[in-house]
This record gives sequence, C-alpha cells and structure tokens, in this order.
Amino acid sequence: MRRRAAGLARPARSAWTGTRAIVRRVRAFSRGLSLRWKIAAALAGGCALVAVTIGLLIHQARAAQLVTTARESATAQLVRVRQLYELTGQVDQSDADAAVDDRRLPSALRESALAGRRSTFVALDGSDPAVWAARPIGGQVLSVRLPLTAERADLREFDRELVAWGALVVALAALGGAGLASRLSRELRTAAATARRISRGELDARIGPSGPDTARNEVAELARAVDTMAASLQRRLEAEQRFTADVAHELRTPLTGLHTAAELLPPSRPTELVRDRVAALRTLTEDLLEVARLDARVERPALEVRPLGALVEGILRRGGFGVERADVGGDALVRTDPRRLERIVSNLVANACRHGAGPVEVTVTGPTVTVRDHGPGFPAHVLRDGPQRFVTGSRERGRGSGLGLTIALGQAEVIGARVELRNVSSGGASATVTLPQG
Repeated sequence: MRRRAAGLARPARSAWTGTRAIVRRVRAFSRGLSLRWKIAAALAGGCALVAVTIGLLIHQARAAQLVTTARESATAQLVRVRQLYELTGQVDQSDADAAVDDRRLPSALRESALAGRRSTFVALDGSDPAVWAARPIGGQVLSVRLPLTAERADLREFDRELVAWGALVVALAALGGAGLASRLSRELRTAAATARRISRGELDARIGPSGPDTARNEVAELARAVDTMAASLQRRLEAEQRFTADVAHELRTPLTGLHTAAELLPPSRPTELVRDRVAALRTLTEDLLEVARLDARVERPALEVRPLGALVEGILRRGGFGVERADVGGDALVRTDPRRLERIVSNLVANACRHGAGPVEVTVTGPTVTVRDHGPGFPAHVLRDGPQRFVTGSRERGRGSGLGLTIALGQAEVIGARVELRNVSSGGASATVTLPQG
C-alpha cells in the first residue's frame, strides 16, 4: 500500500511542478508587457472565459435538445412498427431499420428490452451516428434505428458558428480594451512626462485636466494631485530662492563696508586673517547671488563662435591654477559664452585642486573639455544625485562651500553645454564639459 501511495504521489507532484512552471512563465511574460497590453489581455481573457463557458452551456443545451428529439422520434417510430407487427406478424419492409433481434443492436439496449423495458440508446460518436429504440415482443426484441448523420452535421455547424461568434466577441473586447487602456496609458505617460519635467526644474509644468472636474476618474484625481504638489513645490522653491537672493543682496552692503574697513587696518597678522575671512565671505555672497539668478532662470548667455583650445588656454593663464598637465590643443569651433565658460572651467579646476590630488590634468578634445585629478574621486551621492549646495561630500574631498560644482552645472545649462561627472577606474575624479559645436 505504501508503494502504491508513493507511486501515485510522484505524478501528482510532477503535475503540480508543471503547473507552477506554467504560472511562472505567464507571470514573466506579463511583466514584460506594458499596462495597455496587460489591460487588453486581461479583458480579452475574461471575455474568452465567458464566451467559452456560455458556448459550452449552449452546446450542451443544443445537444440535449437534439438527443431528446431523436429519442422521441425513435420511440414514435417504434410504436408504429409494433402496431403493424402485432397486426401483420411481421415488420414492414418499408422500414429499413426496423427489425426483430437486430444483430447491430447495442448489448445494453438488448438487455434492457429483454428485462421488459422500452428503452432508447443514442450514439453520436463514431462514423455512423444513430438513435435506437427497442422493446420486448414475444420473447424477442423489436428495435428501430434512425440515423443522426444530418443532425450531427447540424450540431457541428452550430459549434463552428459559436466558435466564430465567440472569437469575434473576444476580438472586439480586446480592441475595446486596447482602446480604453491606450487612453489610460496615454494619460499616465503624460503624468510621468510632466513629473520628469518638474524634476528637471520646470516648476511651471502641469498635467492639466483630463476630463470634467465632476468625473469620478482616478487618473484625473492623480493629475490634480500632481499639479497641486507641483504648485506647492514651486511656491516653496521660489520662496527659498527669494530668501537666498534677499539675504545675499542685503549682505553685500555691510560686507562692502567691512572690506573697506579691513583695508584701512595696519599691516599685521590679525589684519591678514580679517581680510582673508572678509574676502571669503564676499566670495560666498557673490556665489549665493549667482546661484539665485541661476535658480530663477533669468540668466541670458551672449553666445559666440570661438576656438575652444584658445579659450581654455586663456582661462588657465588668467586663473593662475597649478595645473601640472594641460593639453589644450585643437581648433574646434564651439558656440558658447566665453565669460560663462571661464566660470565653468575655473570652478572645475579649482574644485580639482582643492578637493582632489595632483597632478591635475586639463584636456581639450574636439568640443569637450576634461578636468581630471588623482584624488579620492567624487562621493557616490554626487554621481547619483548631482552636487548639493553646502555639501562637499566625503572628508577626503576637503572643505568648501559646496557651490562650485552647483554653479558650474548651472552655467553649463545656460550655455547649452553638458557636464558629466565620473570616477576614473585607475583613481581620481573626472569632469567633462561638452559644448555645442559652432
């Protein structure tokens, strides 16, 4: 008994494993589909299930009706044949399928008739479908056979029509589901695109209404929620920008006076310290004002077509940076604002010199400028999220206000350039500025 149970458990376990494998494949396939096709497939699958269920019920009802009619016809024919047999003692030869003790009679029907019951038997399968009716008569069995070839053909034709109409309904449901899902997917894509625009700094981007305000539409509610969030975010950021600009602007006047007073102090070590701190505070104030202007998107570049190599060479010469390696050859023409490009390159070189380690390399290749150091590299959060204000990253990168990279990336956006920050596999950080060609 134990062996039999174990033998039966293996096929059951195998069937369950096969079912789980099919379910996993279906799930993996569905994960690769978009929301539109998932909805269309779900609606088509539901309609197909309903169509199959209704089709089976209609088929069973049609087949039952056919069998009932065939049994009634065979019984009526058997009654007529019995009456003629009792009158004449023989079977009417015009009834070709009426006979006494017919050898073709199914055994189950023969046994039922010999037991004294009038019975019928229907066989729709096989190559020769028919309905039989039989009854006992004088120790023998009188039977009638009616062919059902035409009825079976009608049933199969009826089944084909059911399949055709079911396929049509499923196809229409799939098309309708695809249309409905396409509209839903389009609205969701619009919401996603607007959210990405907001994340890029376009704070005035809005999804807008997708239907009447009174409509009970979840997508419309999502759109209104995103627009409300964007409006609130815009108000807060604008308030923060105004606060930064106002603070920096208000600090300029007292700092100017403080700088003038520091210049009047007699030469000494404390005087040098005061002047150094005042200069750092003035630089920070000017950086804050520049960041505020970049955030407000009021900067307008004065674009010119200039050779990039000569521009970078002049920037390095005027800045007096301790660049140990500089390859600024090449005569590629770029469209840029020379003043803003100098701000970008100067900030990147100063960042490499302050936070990295030598040698610092500046390379011009075509329309790109690459500044590389051999220090600990950029922190992971800078590469992932971009530079943050007043955050310099890891302690190994040194100290500072954290505004240099922010200003460089902001000015690059103004002139249409792209800045890529990355860490070099052999060690060090690399910042590449790609300018639009002239």
